[in-house]
Amino acid sequence: MKKIYLSLSIFLFSFYYTHAIDVSISYATFSNASQNYVEVYLHIIASTIEYVPVDTTASQAAVEFMILFKKGEKIVKFDKFILNSPISAFPKDFIDLRRYGLENGKYQIEVTATDVNKPENTNQYNSELKLNYFSQKLQQSDIQLLSSYKKATEGDNRPMVKNGYYLEGLPFNFYDKTMSTLIFYNEIYNSDKEIGEDYMVSYSVEKVKGNDERETMMIGHKRRKPAPIDVLLLQFDIAELPSGNYNLLVEVRNRTKALLSKKSVFFQRSNPYLNMDENAMADVPIDDEFVEKLTDQELRYALKAIAPLVDKQDGELINLLVKDMDPKAMKLYLFSFWANQSSNNPYLAYLEFMKVAEKVDLYFKSGFGYGFETDRGYTYIKYGPPADIVTVEDEPSAPPYEIWVYYDFPMTSQSNVKFLFYNPSLAAGNFILLHSNARGEVNNPRWEVDLYSQSPNEMQNGDYFGGTQMQDNMGRRARRLFNDF
Repeated sequence: MKKIYLSLSIFLFSFYYTHAIDVSISYATFSNASQNYVEVYLHIIASTIEYVPVDTTASQAAVEFMILFKKGEKIVKFDKFILNSPISAFPKDFIDLRRYGLENGKYQIEVTATDVNKPENTNQYNSELKLNYFSQKLQQSDIQLLSSYKKATEGDNRPMVKNGYYLEGLPFNFYDKTMSTLIFYNEIYNSDKEIGEDYMVSYSVEKVKGNDERETMMIGHKRRKPAPIDVLLLQFDIAELPSGNYNLLVEVRNRTKALLSKKSVFFQRSNPYLNMDENAMADVPIDDEFVEKLTDQELRYALKAIAPLVDKQDGELINLLVKDMDPKAMKLYLFSFWANQSSNNPYLAYLEFMKVAEKVDLYFKSGFGYGFETDRGYTYIKYGPPADIVTVEDEPSAPPYEIWVYYDFPMTSQSNVKFLFYNPSLAAGNFILLHSNARGEVNNPRWEVDLYSQSPNEMQNGDYFGGTQMQDNMGRRARRLFNDF
């Protein structure tokens, strides 16, 4: 997919008039059985155009486009149309796609965009394009970078639908900090004629360094079957891809790994919070981040909720932050925590976690703090939901107790991990962790004696001070449940 760049004069105009109409215009060339064609992708930035009311609650904008394809001074194709934005209460970016059939050759493409509601707000884009497709030769289309895709419903004839998928192009060939997946679309032509057997597609991301150096950052391979048109819709996880300039390369190779065809496209990546240390994070401007909108109470709540997820040293720091009530310090810590958890979208990670934290708070609330500050809530937040829970409330010689079972426990590479909570005070929800076989958690050899502390001494196995177990019977089932469940 090619990006159309502003001419120098228009660039200078945009520099001095920051509200000039801003449109991402790119194109990609393709071929099918009947013709070659070019797709022109339009992405209009809503904040740079004028919206007018259509009723008391909503407004709409409109942009006039003029698209020219020229050979030398001769115009070979011309299109002029008005693109209306969706009617909405708040301005939103909007997109469109136009297809134009063209013969093989070199062309100059010129696109002029004009704000219908403010005609002086105009911009012009231009670039060169080349079509050179042949009916018998192994070739590839241009690569189209996508921001998203989904299966199209039967009969969906929208312009963005192609080969059964709704494809939304990536504006400006730019992946910002919120994006964690690179998706691309590419077509391979005539592999049935030129190869005639299974072949390999290699796709890779290389970092563009100074002095024309390249470094391969990630690579993938797919085995393909020959076809007149082989459609590639593939993706990379780029959550850990650092900020920088990159090329995406798609190569076609035969069984002997000989290179038969190759296409590439340039893109940029912004990932500012990836692998930042504490000192660097302290300098991050957070004025536009989600933490700026949180009240002091919401900050305290969110910090206490993540306490089970940090080490002892940071746990003590959270306690100090909550005690000192310094809003800036609380915001910086909370943001740095979620930026380290999800450098691409810390706000989304925060939101998803807080949904869980609020449910834990509600379910395990005891009257002695938030629900996630109780032993059961803390365990739930730290290790996730147990696979099974055994609740016992009817043993005459023991207070209510629960046994939580984790069959897989990746935190310590264990299996069949148990936690036993009990409620000696009988206060609502006030369960305390009595014993666990998880490494690093409370391990109490006398847990059974403590649980059945109301039983007569003669029910204890061994001497009074050294014994660790109680005699088993119908009224004392905890050991059987803990060991055998």
